[in-house]
Amino acid sequence: MTTRNRTRRNGGDLVIETLQALGARTVFGIPGQHALGLFDALSRSELHYVSSRVENNAAFAADGYARATGEVGVLFLSTGPGALTSLSGLQEAYATAVPVVVVASQIPLSGLGARRKGMLHQLDDQKASAQNVTKTQFSVHHPSGIPSAIQDAWAAAITVPQGPVWVEVPQDVLLGEVMVPPVEDALAVPYDHPPRQELIDEAVRWLATSHRTAIVAGGGVRRSTGDARRQLLRVAELLDAPVVCTPGGNSAFPHDHRLSLGSWVEDRHVTDLLEDAEVLLVVGSSLGEVTSNYFTLEPRGRLIQVDAEPRVLESNFPTLGVRADAGQALAAIVAALSGTQPGAEDSVRADWHGRSAAEAVAETHRRVEARLDGQELSRERRFLADIRAAVPAEMQTYWDMTIAAYWGWNCWDAQSGEFHSAQGAGGLGYAFPAAIGGAVGLADPADLADAAEAGGPGVLAVAGDGSAMYSIAELASAQQHGANVTWLIVDDGGYGILRDYMEETFGQATATELYRPDFVALARSFGVPAEEVPVEEVGPALTRAFKRPGPAVVVVRTLLRMWAPSHLG
Repeated sequence: MTTRNRTRRNGGDLVIETLQALGARTVFGIPGQHALGLFDALSRSELHYVSSRVENNAAFAADGYARATGEVGVLFLSTGPGALTSLSGLQEAYATAVPVVVVASQIPLSGLGARRKGMLHQLDDQKASAQNVTKTQFSVHHPSGIPSAIQDAWAAAITVPQGPVWVEVPQDVLLGEVMVPPVEDALAVPYDHPPRQELIDEAVRWLATSHRTAIVAGGGVRRSTGDARRQLLRVAELLDAPVVCTPGGNSAFPHDHRLSLGSWVEDRHVTDLLEDAEVLLVVGSSLGEVTSNYFTLEPRGRLIQVDAEPRVLESNFPTLGVRADAGQALAAIVAALSGTQPGAEDSVRADWHGRSAAEAVAETHRRVEARLDGQELSRERRFLADIRAAVPAEMQTYWDMTIAAYWGWNCWDAQSGEFHSAQGAGGLGYAFPAAIGGAVGLADPADLADAAEAGGPGVLAVAGDGSAMYSIAELASAQQHGANVTWLIVDDGGYGILRDYMEETFGQATATELYRPDFVALARSFGVPAEEVPVEEVGPALTRAFKRPGPAVVVVRTLLRMWAPSHLG
């Protein structure tokens, strides 16, 4: 923070003051010509700035920060190419309902809509480019509108379903002197989405008379503004209902609970159990492609679907659709069930064809294990187990679109940490920049003042060699900011999952093999400690990396396989 005196304030100062008043602590982004007024104002603030090297990675970092901390991620972008480059990162935040406030610069007001001027970075309609990947978009054409626009954007970002919101401010508005007094306080309150009582009453009528209820817990449980996880546990125990978590819902329900099916949504045995339920309660999930086991799920019972996003209700199956925040809806169900069943001894007793719910869950787990045992997947299972054993229980992990992550979606036990992946939009390059954001967010603010003093709990990023190349430049960002992140790169020589798909479908893979750098030497050239180890030694290598402050890289060269398509039986 600069100590130079300045009495004149501009639009950039209004942006920074409003963000600080709303509680922002950290900003991600990359400067650009039209955004210089914004970054100059940043120098006069207490906000911590994290410099990325590519805009989509800055978006991933803001996303990772928000997931790790529960706060709003803040992203600063320049006009045109900078703004457009961020869109794939914002698509992931949008698909996964992660709150991010984007402040993008624009060309001067005089050039808006006047293509003949041919200004640098000019787009015909920059805001329109963001419409598919953000909840809503705001344009500010005068300084006095800045605080209200950012406050409204913040409220929209934290309203379930949460997500990124776009605010753009022209260059001359950012640079122009303002008469608006300094922003001292700002309040952004999320819009409330309680469930309709008649829908809860009907849902409880179904649930109270069902002897085979199963629950699908999606990302909406994790992103809820209410106490959704605790309420989910209570509902499951009141109904004696097995619970499976989606990839986005991983960690929404205790993995070691007697009613937990883990996250094996891609196994036919779990699909069979869900199909057999008299009532299937789906909370915070669209029952989309992966969760429905690639649209092979065919429920024979009745469905109740709770989601804050009305567009997903009944989008894939006929359901009793309840538009609501997951936590509020689950709390209402708990209250209604408890009213008819005061004690745990009066909870619904499940009857899964002569078995208890816990017995049905245990038998399903045995079938899943037996199925994997018959597919010669010991290397893959041992690899995931070794990573899990090395990772501290509370550590947050970030996973790219790689074969290891596909395994993680189904079998990773987050324990007391959190599991984050790019499964929302499915783009490559998510894990490492998102983990940098998470590491920065979890660090002690005092440590952030000195990049040489990394602090806070570490995080793990897992990527393949193909996806690693999307974010390799962020080694510089990690080192510059002392981010306490360990990057595990699983090098199989190409796009492994695409190779798998093509070989299975066409008998051969095309365009999946890649020339790669020496990842260890490359990391070390940035000053980042790195080592390559055999697959059997991944656990000890991670343990060594976790003990070092700041970033570290571990490379494992191995070819992992997917299990056989579980929807085929």
